[in-house]
Order: sequence, then structure tokens, then C-alpha cells
Amino acid sequence: MNSLPDRTPVAVAIPTICKQQCGVPDPTEIRPAWAQHLPAGLAVADVDLVGAGNLTRRWVARWETDPTAPVVFDEDGGWVTGDELEARTRRIADRLNAAGLVAGDRVLMSAQASIDLVVAHIAALRLGLVVAPVNTAYREREVAHVVADAGPRAAVVDDSERAGWIVAASGANPVLVVGPEVDLPDGPGAALDNSALDDPAVLLYTSGTTGLPKGAPLSHRNLLASAQAVVLAWRWTPADRLVLALPLFHLHGLGVGLHGALCAGASVVLRPGFAADDLFDVSQTHQASLFFGVPTMYARLAQSARLSELARLRLCVSGSAPLPADLHAAIEERGGQRIVERYGMTETVMNVSNPYDGDRVPGTVGLALPGVDLRLDDGTDEILVRGPNVFSGYWRRPEATTESFTDGWFRTGDVGAFDSNGYLKIVGRRKELIISGGYNVYPREVEDVLRTHPGVGDVAVIGVADPVWGEAVIAFVEGGDPASGLEAALITFAADQLAPYKRPKRVHQVDRLPRNALGKVIKAELHE
Repeated sequence: MNSLPDRTPVAVAIPTICKQQCGVPDPTEIRPAWAQHLPAGLAVADVDLVGAGNLTRRWVARWETDPTAPVVFDEDGGWVTGDELEARTRRIADRLNAAGLVAGDRVLMSAQASIDLVVAHIAALRLGLVVAPVNTAYREREVAHVVADAGPRAAVVDDSERAGWIVAASGANPVLVVGPEVDLPDGPGAALDNSALDDPAVLLYTSGTTGLPKGAPLSHRNLLASAQAVVLAWRWTPADRLVLALPLFHLHGLGVGLHGALCAGASVVLRPGFAADDLFDVSQTHQASLFFGVPTMYARLAQSARLSELARLRLCVSGSAPLPADLHAAIEERGGQRIVERYGMTETVMNVSNPYDGDRVPGTVGLALPGVDLRLDDGTDEILVRGPNVFSGYWRRPEATTESFTDGWFRTGDVGAFDSNGYLKIVGRRKELIISGGYNVYPREVEDVLRTHPGVGDVAVIGVADPVWGEAVIAFVEGGDPASGLEAALITFAADQLAPYKRPKRVHQVDRLPRNALGKVIKAELHE
């Protein structure tokens, strides 16, 4: 479904793009559309996205090439070089192995971005463990679900309350909980970097429209192929320096930002969060060349009097949610940056990007990335993708996996259209997914929480376009006296059980929710 032999060039293993994108009757006679992303002089047949063997072998090879080059920075630890990173990750991997963890075991990681967290993450992957990132904003019920579903043997956390939730949720299968520094006894040398390409590396939990989040295991093949694709497409080199203000529990920051930089042999300046002034200051101090953000971040940059300083960067990339065309134009006009918008998702890592060389078209996400094949489903125009970046199925959810694939193509749930130049535009979603601040929110989970409040008869949650958040979570509630203060009470109630980006920004009380003849809520009418 998504496998490639170790050394097979993607031009042979991946079919050329379909006629819906190319607009020609016989696509076998042309180069794949993704060839437009390749640097001058690089032939399609020369592209090998997974030749390194696995993620960590690629990274170690980069460190060996230039051992004293700086790789990762944070304010507490300063710069860590390649040889230091190799030694520190080896030591932590040995500690985890001595504690009884073996290849295939899951380890939860939930902490603010830091060098220690990066070291723990790389060490786990080098040992063959499967990292399950957990949002630091999750509340107890959300953490408990991941613990119950993933069945971790260990957890790396930086918060005592969160550690307590993990221990409580583990029940009869106790979890070893440590801080990001992994302060455990040293162990003998373990075998490292031996994972096969199709071994799982990361288990990310993704939103949907039914029930609780599903686990999406991403293999070394998936993550390596996608990271290498953006390294090529965005001309990433060891000379680049990325300001990374995205969290490392999200695929954007972890799988694209950190993994991409490590594959490129570039360096990363970690930030504990995002602020416009901090980005401008850090970019100047560390002579950064790259910034990756979500539309919410770019909206805040556009409000800054220092926006023109963005022009010193080589490249700015936006993802995780649609970037409004007017914001794209404002950043270009006043900030001197024509942002590259791209499209990816948890199950497929990176799919599409506007080109580095060539037109970057506002309102579109561009062309298929190297190795990626995509088409629109006949009749529905749902975006379907396949390639070495696409996962093989949901964690312990065979029915969900079957529903999500058609003849080897992954059904994204997004509806798209191609413009006359073959650029993909996301025009809607077949699923009810809400993307707020770059994070996925599915209405069912929010609705289930709000329904437990005694003042709520029934509730429906939708996403409404918002200039800062991309989409704001809005709840419509049946029941209660409008003068009772229920709206404020529900927002407070949700704050105890949901991460901030999932909480309703507004609550509207209604006499009755609109329903069809079968009693199902007609959410389209709530948008009117």
C-alpha cells in the first residue's frame, strides 16, 4: 500500500500524477508533477527518499559528516553539536534499555520543547521505541484515553500533575514516568539504529468525527520519505537555521520542523512558545533563515510594527490550517515574504506544497511533493493520496482503516479542486473536522463533554471562520434559561476537561436545534 523497496527510485515505484491534475490524456508520457519541486540538475530517477535506511541512520550520518556543527539550541542548554547529540542520545537510549524497554514498546512524551526532550525523542527512536506524543494542554480524561489506547511502558513528562494522570490511568500495567532529562541509571551499550523502514516510529493521535482520537502509527519510511521530500522541495541545506516555535507533540513541529532539519543537517533554535517580538529577536540573534508557522502565528506577525523584519528570512512556510489569501498578501506586501503554503495531515505527513521556485499561489496548497501521488475521487472530489509518506492503517482500528482506504489510496476527507496550472485547492471537508489555531478539533468530543453538564439538553458544535484562529469552536445548546448564565458556565466547565484549542469560543443557547426527519441535527443550518 505504501511500501517502497529500500533503494528503488521513486520515479519507478510511484505512478505519475493522474490526468485530473495534469490535464492531459496520457500522463505516462510526462514527468510526475512533483518533478517541478526538484532542484535544477536533479533527475527524477536520481531521487531516493528512503535510501538512508531509517530516520536515525540519516541523522547519525549527518552528525558524522560535520561533528562539531551546531544542531539544536535552547535558552537553558545553549548549542548542542552533532557529536554531543550522538553521545547524549546514545546514553539515554542505554538508560531506557537498562530500564527494560525494548524495540516496539511505546513511550509517551508530553513536555515543552527543549534540548532534553529532543534528546529523549531521538534516543527512543534509536532504540526502536515508538514515541507517542501527547499535547501538554490535554486534561486528565484526554491523557487517560491515550494511555489506555497506546499501552505505553514509559512516559517522559515535565509536569507532576500530568505524571499523576498517567500513573492513575495505567492501572495494573504501571508506566515508568521520568522527566525530560531521563534521570535513570546508566546501562550497557544497546544495539541502536536497527529499525526497519516499516517499523513504527511515532504513534500520533488524530481527530475524526466519531468518538475519541485514533492512533496513527507512522513508520520510519513514512517520516523519512516525507522529511526528505520537503528537504528537496524547500532547498533545505546544512547552512539553514530554523526558528521552531511549534510544539514537539504536533506533527508540524516534530515531523516537519525537527525531523526535516535533522535530515537536512541544518540547525534548530527551539522556542518555548510563539511571540512576534521573540521571532524577530531570535531570527536576528541567531541569523536564522527559516520559520514554519500556522496561520494564527502569521496573523499575529501581520499585526506587528516589526513585520518588515521578516524579509531577512530565506523561507516562511505555513501549514496545519488554510492560510487566508488576504493574510498571504499582507505578509508579502509589508513583510517581504511570499509564504509557501503546504498541505499535510497526521496519517500522511506531507502531501503537497507550493513550489520554492515558481509561483506561490495564495488560496492553493500547490503541487504534490516528491514521491506523492494524488487524485480527486470521481463524483465527490475527495482528495486521495498514496506514496511512501502514507501510513498503513490506524492503531488497533481495522474497521477505521478499511473505511479510510480505497484500492490503496488514502481518503483524506478533504474536498479539493485543481486550477488550470495543476495547483491543488482545498475547498471543503467531507468530515466535520474543525482546525483551530492549527490543531484538529472534532465536534463529537466537545459535544460529549458539554452534554455532561446538568443544564444542557443537547448540543451541536461547529467551526466558524475566524481571522486569528482559522476556525473558532462554537457550541449551540438546547436547554436552560438564557438569563441563567449557562453560556459562561459551560465555557468554564469545558476548561476543566478540554485543551484550550478545543474549548468553545462562544456558546449560543437555542430553543431547538435544527433536525431532519430522522432527528439528526442539520449542522449546515447552524452556519446560516
